[in-house]
Amino acid sequence: MAELYYGVAYYDEYMPQERLEQDISLMLETGINVVRIAESTWSTLEPQEGTYNFYHIDRVLNAMHAAGIAVIIGTPTYAIPAWLARKHPEVLVTTVDGQQKYGPRQIMDIVNPDFRRHAEKIIRVLMAHVKNHPAVIGFQLDNETKHYDNVGRYMQAGFVRHLQEKYATLAQLNKDFGLDYWSNRIDNWEDFPPVENTINASLACAFSRYQRQQVTEYLAWQASIVREYARPEHFVTHNFDFEWRGYSFGVQPRVDHFAAAQCLSVAGVDIYHPSQDQLTGKEIAFGGAVTRGLKKGHNYFVLETQAQGFPQWTPYPGQLRLQAFSHVASGASMVSYWHWHSIHNAFETYWKGLLSHDFAPNPTWREATTIGADFKKLSPQLANLQAEHDVALLVNNEAMDALNHFKPGTAQTNVYNDIVRRFHDALYEQNVAVDIINDIDDSAVRYRAIIIPALYAADDALLTRINRYIEQGGRALIGFKSGFSDEHVKVRTGAQPGGLSEACGVHYNQFTLPENVTVAACVEEITCQQDNNVELWMELLTPAPETRTLLRYQHPVWNAYAAATEAHFGKGVAMYVGFLPEKTLIASLFNHLTRDLPLRSRTSDYRFPVIVRKMRNRNGQKITFIFNYSGEPQTLKSDTDGTLLLQDAAITRGAPLRLGAWDFSIIAS
Repeated sequence: MAELYYGVAYYDEYMPQERLEQDISLMLETGINVVRIAESTWSTLEPQEGTYNFYHIDRVLNAMHAAGIAVIIGTPTYAIPAWLARKHPEVLVTTVDGQQKYGPRQIMDIVNPDFRRHAEKIIRVLMAHVKNHPAVIGFQLDNETKHYDNVGRYMQAGFVRHLQEKYATLAQLNKDFGLDYWSNRIDNWEDFPPVENTINASLACAFSRYQRQQVTEYLAWQASIVREYARPEHFVTHNFDFEWRGYSFGVQPRVDHFAAAQCLSVAGVDIYHPSQDQLTGKEIAFGGAVTRGLKKGHNYFVLETQAQGFPQWTPYPGQLRLQAFSHVASGASMVSYWHWHSIHNAFETYWKGLLSHDFAPNPTWREATTIGADFKKLSPQLANLQAEHDVALLVNNEAMDALNHFKPGTAQTNVYNDIVRRFHDALYEQNVAVDIINDIDDSAVRYRAIIIPALYAADDALLTRINRYIEQGGRALIGFKSGFSDEHVKVRTGAQPGGLSEACGVHYNQFTLPENVTVAACVEEITCQQDNNVELWMELLTPAPETRTLLRYQHPVWNAYAAATEAHFGKGVAMYVGFLPEKTLIASLFNHLTRDLPLRSRTSDYRFPVIVRKMRNRNGQKITFIFNYSGEPQTLKSDTDGTLLLQDAAITRGAPLRLGAWDFSIIAS
C-alpha cells in the first residue's frame, strides 16, 4: 500500500494467440504494475472434477514476476463449470422466475451445500498452489458477489431458522410484521409460506435483509479459507458493485456493503460510468465516497473501471486521465481496468479493454501510458491520500427496501437511489464533498452537517441517535418519508415524521402526489427558481410555533402548508423537507443550513463542470485536484500557493490556471 497501483485484469485463457511476452512488454510501457487473474476461469482451472490445470496461472505468475509486475489472485467461484451444473443441477439459483439455466455467470445458489463444498475445494486447491509465489500480493474474493435474488429452498429454510432463533413465539412475529392482514398469520412454523409472493412488506424486507446477510456470511466464509493460506503481507479484498442502470448508479440493493466489507483488509470496488459528453465524475465521486466509508476512511482499490468499454464509452482525448486521477482524488490507491485486451468472442465481445481487438497501440492506450508514468512519478505525493470532510450523507439498505415496496405514484425505478443520487449530485455540482455513512453514532460528531434522504424504515434507536447528533450541535437536512415506519416497516402510529418530530419541530398526517405544484421561499437567503417544481411526493407540513417555515407550496389548496422547515434543537439545527426538490434548490437549502459554518467539505466557489477535491497526503501536505468535466476550456484562479505537481512548477494564490477540455491540475501546498 506504499505506492499507487495501476493495473488491468488479464486473461491468458481467452487469448486467441500466444502473446504473453508481447503483452508484458506493452504493460511495462504502459506503466502497469499489477494484474488481476484467475477469478473468471474455474472451468479452465478444473476442467473435470478433481482434475486441475494450472498452466495459465503458472505461466502468468512466473512471467509477471520476472517483469516486476505484481499479481492479485481471484477465487474463481462466481462462474461455475458445466460439469458442476450437470452433476448437481440444484446449485443453480432459484429466483421468482424459477430455477435458472446454465450459461450466464452468477447464477449459483451461494447457500447450497453442494456449491459450497465444491467452491471450498477449488479455493483451497488454488490457494495451496499460489500462496508462496513471490508475484502474489493479495487475493480477491469472488466477483461482484450478490444473492442473485435467491428464493431457493436453502435460502428460505435458513430464513425460517433465523426467525425461529429471533422470535420465541409466533405471536410476536405476527405482531411485528402485521401478518393478520389478508389472513397472512402464521400460527405454526410448519405452515411458513414461500416468501417470494408475499404481499407483506415487513416480511419481504426481513427476507431481503436475510438475503444480504448471506452475502456477508459467504464473503466472510471465503475470507476465512483464504486467510488459512495467505501470508501476513497479503491483503484480502473484494470488488463490490452498485445498482446498475447501464452503469454504476446507486446503493447496491442486494448487498450491505458496510457489513460485507468487515471481512476484508482492503475495500475494493468496480465503478463504471457514462463517457464522452456524458462524463461528469459523479459516479466516481459517489462510488468512491461509499467505498472509502467501508473501512472508516481508509484507501481502497478500484479493481475494475473502464478503459474503452462500450462503443459509446470510447473516451475523448484526456478523459482517461481525468477519470484515473478522479479516482485517486476520492481516495483510491489502485486504478485497474477491466480489462487489458478486448475479447474476441462470447458475451462481452463489445466491452473493449485497454487494447482493441487488434492488440495494437491505440489513442486510449497511448493516453494510459501517460497515466502510468505520472502514477510512478507522483506516488510519493498521491499514495494514501486521506479525506478530511465534515459533511456526510446517510444511506440505509433497510430504508431502500421499504421505500421501494411503496413507490410513490407510477415510479418504476429504484426510487430510493433516485433520491439519494439527487441529493449527492446536488452537493457534488456545488463542490461540497461528502463522506457516505450507514449509521449515526458517536463518531458522527466529526461531521458538521449530515444529509438524511428518505430514511423510510428505521428503529427508534437510530431516530434517537439522529436527534442526539442535532442536539449536540450537528446540522441535519432530513428528507421526506424519513422516520415514517419502524424497523419492521410498520407505520408509526403517532404524528409523522415519527421520533424526528422532536428535533424537526414539525408534524404532518396527510400527504399527496404533487400535480402542478411549485414552492416559494419564505426567507430571503433561499433561492427558488420560478419553475421550482415539487416532485415525486409532498407532505403537508405543519410547523410548531417556534419552527421557521422556509418554503411553502404554491397551489390554490395546498399553499396553507409548509414545504420545508428549520428548527433549532439543543445546540444544533434540523431542516425538514417534505418533497423532492430540484438540485439547485437542494444546494440552496444546504447553503442556508450551513450558512454560518466554515466547511472543509466546501472545496471551492466554482461550480460544475469545474470540480475541486482536497485531500491530505501522508506527509501532511494538502493536495488539491481541479478537474474540468467539460469540452470547453476553463480559466480559473488558484486559491493557494503551492507546486503544480504535473508540471513541477510553482504557483501562487490568485495566479491564473487554465484547464483545457477534459483537463485537470494538481497542486501540493
